[in-house]
Amino acid sequence: MRIRSIRARLTIWYVSILAFTVVTLGATAFVLLSYSLVREVDNALNGVAKVLSERVHGGSTVFYPADINEIFRRFLGFSPWEPYYQMIDPRNRPEQRSSPSPSQELPLSMHALENAARGLSTFETLTGVGPYPVRTLTVPLMQGGRLDRLIRIGMSLQNVSETRLRFLLIIAALLPVGLLFAGLGGWLLARRALQPVDRMAEDAQRISAEHLAERLRETGAGDELDRLAKTLNRMLSRLDTAFNQIRQFSADASHELQTPLTILKGELEVALRSSRSPEEYRETLTSALEEIDRIAQLVEGLLILARTEAGVLRVDHQLLDLAQLLEEVFWRLKGQADSQGVNLLLRDMEPAQIHGDRERLRRLLINLVENGIKYTPPGGVVSLAMHCGADGVRLEVSDTGMGISPEDRERIFQPFFRSENALTERGSGLGLSIAHSIAAAHGGSIHVDSTPGSGSNFTVILPAHSPT
Repeated sequence: MRIRSIRARLTIWYVSILAFTVVTLGATAFVLLSYSLVREVDNALNGVAKVLSERVHGGSTVFYPADINEIFRRFLGFSPWEPYYQMIDPRNRPEQRSSPSPSQELPLSMHALENAARGLSTFETLTGVGPYPVRTLTVPLMQGGRLDRLIRIGMSLQNVSETRLRFLLIIAALLPVGLLFAGLGGWLLARRALQPVDRMAEDAQRISAEHLAERLRETGAGDELDRLAKTLNRMLSRLDTAFNQIRQFSADASHELQTPLTILKGELEVALRSSRSPEEYRETLTSALEEIDRIAQLVEGLLILARTEAGVLRVDHQLLDLAQLLEEVFWRLKGQADSQGVNLLLRDMEPAQIHGDRERLRRLLINLVENGIKYTPPGGVVSLAMHCGADGVRLEVSDTGMGISPEDRERIFQPFFRSENALTERGSGLGLSIAHSIAAAHGGSIHVDSTPGSGSNFTVILPAHSPT
């Protein structure tokens, strides 16, 4: 069964790691303890053998058990279990043996004899000669470069075995208790550490689309959970801003659609109240058609913005001549500019080609030029120009209109935004935002430079076509 609680999983991991660590350290300590105890026994045997060798060289050949115990006590600090002493002649015949169990013979291995013949001492651990292993040391006594005698001393490893057993029992007794306390401590620590997560979950339950202004509580500790709360709060701030923009966009779109629909409905109702002449019906239908065109343009603009926001705006990239497209837009809007008393000019034109969507770019230029004509008073000038630079092809639409204030300059590309000076003009406020979306879809950008009362200059920068 899978454990779903993070608190429980953290506790299990903590206890498991602690148990592994304790067992590993315990095993290491056990090995080191065993090595140290055997090393102490070897040092004691070596010291005893040295004393006995010196006494043999001094003429003593007989040692009593009390003498052996006293020598062992000098090096160990206590009398060992079953101390063993044996002197053997070169033909492997015992000359003297001292042991609590004289009938118990400790075998001499061929390895020890071979080493003795070369003048080397040999440590051995013998098993099967008693309830506990026996540690022995075989020391050769040389006379004139020849083997004279062998001294064998040894002692039972009962103390070593019992010490190791006590160590294991202590570890076995303390390990479950330690793990129990560690588990309880780990559970409490995990619970305390995850309390901010529980609080964030409670706060998140209260936050909805209607209450995005609420925020998660931050601990102020500066730890990972505090950074998580700050990150989520920043995300909620972005969501709140996005939802507000969507609400405002929906309200603006509804308002913009309501106006032409109301006009259209009113004109049709007036036309149906009484009989009218064909000319009057024609005028009514013409006006209704204009409102329908306005609604269609508004819906098309909303569709472009929605597709741009979703990243699915379709752009048919083809090689096209921008100069030709600019002239086409110029002649299309020339009559509209003349009818409003605005002088539309076509200035510097450097030949340039790009990969782009002809219809989308035509819509971009028409929006910019119509925007300039709309906000330029009679007698003013709207000019078009095109240059090639290091950053790409630059399309410029300049006018001598009312200009844009610095505070409005940052918002003119937002959907439905119109400055206070522009509210008297009829429009949806989508032209510049659509132009900005089309430029972005082509990998370009739009920049505006404007002085209130002196006019504006819109610059569209598009990537130039580089022939391979």
